Order: sequence, then structure tokens, then C-alpha cells
Amino acid sequence: MRLFTGIPIPPDVTANLSRLLDLLRPSAQIRWSPVYNLHITTRFIGEWPETRLSEIVGRLQPLGERATITLEVSGLGWFPNPHSPRILFTAVRDSGALSDLATATDAALEPLGIEREQKPYHPHLTLARIKDAGATLAGLRQAIAKLETTELGTFPASAFSLYASEPGPAGSIYTRLADIRFTQ
Repeated sequence: MRLFTGIPIPPDVTANLSRLLDLLRPSAQIRWSPVYNLHITTRFIGEWPETRLSEIVGRLQPLGERATITLEVSGLGWFPNPHSPRILFTAVRDSGALSDLATATDAALEPLGIEREQKPYHPHLTLARIKDAGATLAGLRQAIAKLETTELGTFPASAFSLYASEPGPAGSIYTRLADIRFTQ
């Protein structure tokens, strides 16, 4: 199984993201994320045997001993940069608690042989992937410039989840396997 941890998005913020994607989709022929797949990844784990799933859940459970995290979904950007973009994203802002969760997840999973993430953590939601370096993005950039707002909502995250990712013909399908509730 291919696994990752992440924060699910509540319905009101999902509705705002859906409206945003409806506005932007016609402006570029790129691979748009389905709204039902949107989440905030906290840690990509990778391939893991299903028979050892309980080990990961057991390592993640203690990470719930933390307070609810207030998250703000706002602003659009490009990874790795605006000049040669591969991903269109919306930023996720918080007090640093989300980065702390990502770091704690790394530390919790390391004894299982899962290497720590080497890249700095940048919380975001992936809105689209740009596979073709020659994709025409002028229309998309104009559509973004015309947006009245890129503030998509603020919400309290009271849990994070372990997800499985299965490739499908229309893109990956994400399944929540376990929820770890924040208890403070």
C-alpha cells in the first residue's frame, strides 16, 4: 500500500475550493485535482505492507496528544516557482503547529525504518499538476489575477488521518484508513 498522513478539509472550505476550481479549470488544459481528493499532506510515507499497517497506526496514535490546530487556506502559488511551474497550490497558514506535527510524524515513523523527510515542510493543497512544461498558462494566470479573493477559509483541525493512495485511470484514489484525534 502507498501511504501518507494528512488533514482532511471540512465541507465549507471544500465548497470554496470547488468554486475556485470551477472558475480556473476552463483557463488551462492541465491535470486538475478532484475536489474530493483535496487534503493537506503532513507526511508522505510511501509503500508499506498492509500486514504491518497496525505498526504505523500504533506509532501515530501518541501524536494525537496535542491541541486543535487552526488552519487558514489562502493565497495561490506555484511549485517550484512561477517561471517553471509544476504545481498550482493554495497555501495553508498556521502558527507552526502543522510543521511541528510533520516533524513529530517523521520522528514517530523513523523507528519503523521510514526515513525522515529531507525537504522543508510547506503546507499546501495541490490544486493542479502541470506535466507538460510547454503548457500554456497565460489564461490561467489571467484568471488568477481576476479573482476577487484567494481567501478560502479558516478551520480548526481536530485530527489528522492516515490515508492509502491507489492509482486509478482518472488519478489516485485516497482512502482514509485511520483518524488520530487531537486530545488537548
